[in-house]
Amino acid sequence: MKDSRIEVVDAVLNKYDHNKSYLIAVLQEIQNEYKYLPEDLLEQVARKLDINLSKIFSVATFYENFSLVPKGKYIIKVCDGTACHVRKSIPILNAMRKELGLDEKKHTTDDMLFTVETVSCLGACGLAPVITINDKVYAKMTPDMTVEILKTLRSEG
Repeated sequence: MKDSRIEVVDAVLNKYDHNKSYLIAVLQEIQNEYKYLPEDLLEQVARKLDINLSKIFSVATFYENFSLVPKGKYIIKVCDGTACHVRKSIPILNAMRKELGLDEKKHTTDDMLFTVETVSCLGACGLAPVITINDKVYAKMTPDMTVEILKTLRSEG
């Protein structure tokens, strides 16, 4: 494990005084830094907080927002809640997958630029269909609009 990664985890643990009660906050900060929870860092947290690694994995897999697999630079969430679904969110999802070479099992592009996920609701039903890209909301989307955004992001790298 690289020293900088050890330092990041140590800084997060120090922020929470190595208190086991703040495990979720610790995991959130690590995920914010790396966009997922690397196993070697979870092992470090387990050692330093004296928590069984299986308990940490249990927390990390219970909460939907945690990820144990690497994600792309741009994390795209496609809402498939009732309002978005009725207003055609699935054609948007399909257009994104086609443009990025993804499918139901492959969510992240090989270049680690994009990760596409579906979510049950983004809480913006009046703006349906909605997607978010790194938590920025894009409202009243169409497949064509989505592909244009992807092309712009790809050109920015």
